[in-house]
Amino acid sequence: MGLPPTRSGLIARNSVLNFAGQVIPLVVGIVSIPPVIKGLGVDSFGILSLSWMLLGYFTVFDLGLGRATTKFIAEELRNGLTERLRTLFWNSCLMNLILGLAGGLVIMTVTPLLAEKVFRVPVSSIGVAKGTFYVLAISCPFVLVSTAFRGALEAAQRFEYVNAVGVIASSLTFILPVVGLLLGFDVRGIVVLLMISKLCGGLAYLILCFRVFPVLKQGVSFDFENAGRLLAYGGWVSVMNVVNPVLVYLDRFMIGSIISIAAVSYYTAPYEMVMRLSIVPASLAMALFPSFSALDIEARKSVTQLFSGSVKFLLVIMSPLVAVLVVFAEDILQAWLGPEFAQVSTGVFQVLAIGVLLNAWAQVPFQLMLGFGRPDITAKLNLMELLLYVPLVWFLVKSMGIVGGALAWSIRVAVDTLLLFVASGKFVDRHDFFRDGVSRGLSIVGVLLAGLSVFCFVRVSFPIKAGVTAAALFFFCYISWWFVFDAGQRGLITSTARRFAGSYAGGSK
Repeated sequence: MGLPPTRSGLIARNSVLNFAGQVIPLVVGIVSIPPVIKGLGVDSFGILSLSWMLLGYFTVFDLGLGRATTKFIAEELRNGLTERLRTLFWNSCLMNLILGLAGGLVIMTVTPLLAEKVFRVPVSSIGVAKGTFYVLAISCPFVLVSTAFRGALEAAQRFEYVNAVGVIASSLTFILPVVGLLLGFDVRGIVVLLMISKLCGGLAYLILCFRVFPVLKQGVSFDFENAGRLLAYGGWVSVMNVVNPVLVYLDRFMIGSIISIAAVSYYTAPYEMVMRLSIVPASLAMALFPSFSALDIEARKSVTQLFSGSVKFLLVIMSPLVAVLVVFAEDILQAWLGPEFAQVSTGVFQVLAIGVLLNAWAQVPFQLMLGFGRPDITAKLNLMELLLYVPLVWFLVKSMGIVGGALAWSIRVAVDTLLLFVASGKFVDRHDFFRDGVSRGLSIVGVLLAGLSVFCFVRVSFPIKAGVTAAALFFFCYISWWFVFDAGQRGLITSTARRFAGSYAGGSK
């Protein structure tokens, strides 16, 4: 039996909501980063970049409880066991609070080492760097507890609430540095503003949890058995939470240590822009995880249909976006950040864009294995990759500079994607997967990227480059629509687009 249309429609709806909820922060980030760089200076912006990095690294301390909360609450909602849901929720909140306090103490302890030894911070900025990292340490418990609140909302697939809060919180990450500059704050003051925004976002998620789960109003409830379930699942997820941020941020860490804190700025600015493309696979991934969790692992045909359809969607949507970034990398950077950044960072921009495309495809098998309760597979792959990645990024940064950092990251992502798809064969019918248009999609993407890559080596006028690219993308989309998607998938895409277009038109009246 195939995947129920209602489930496909729900995933499509949630994916579009997630995407829409991330477009505004994307635009805000693109607009706000140039004045922040100008106002703070390259060195101080490098410290702010490291602060954003550490905020992303806080998930290392939650021992996988955020993911576990989403998985097990999704299962309980399927079974209708609301009392167990209440204990799962409060167990996760309490454990995240304890772990957040412990994580904050760790960060406070290592702050002098980070500021004075690990990063090449100028002597005049060491005090500012220390103060910034101390503020981040205080915010750690708030960040971790809010992951439990958000995980519960995602389990209920209430992505309209998740995005209502998330779009504001993500936008404030970029807006508050501008506000801080207008108020005369240095990096320490800006990070205080970011901490306050994280606290407010967490409170908003909690209020919405009470609205979605009325059973939570019956009071706080703890259960050691449920705590054990969360920790058992989260054990391997916690391994990923330790390793993944290292894999994600090691390039900037090495650049800051081997080259300079200024080089981090030349790398981070294009990195932040290119990584915003990840909103597309991330939007789908957030919807896929609770959906895979609610599927019966024995329904192999339904699993394969959802799996292949998701991969094809990412193939067709992400490839044209990445092609545009690669072809127009220098033009984009020059218009956005000026000729100096365009000269230094164009290669970084292009290499990272290819890596983002590969990383997008990896999201589907990654969510599949987490949803089916096999985080151990992905964790073991991450550990293996880490052993190869550390020497690779050190060697390439040392020999090629910031472009080497981008190349190391993209190579690591390529290996990760390949291994995840190989591992997914345990749950997916590979024959049906490739027969369902995926092989045709890969061939079409290969032709598109190979054809447009000529502009990376041959200089032509902007109008010619734009015209050829537009024509190539038109034919790509036309061929993909008729030869990659089947009739049911075309109908689903069309109906979803009409539904949201109608909602937008109705809301505009």
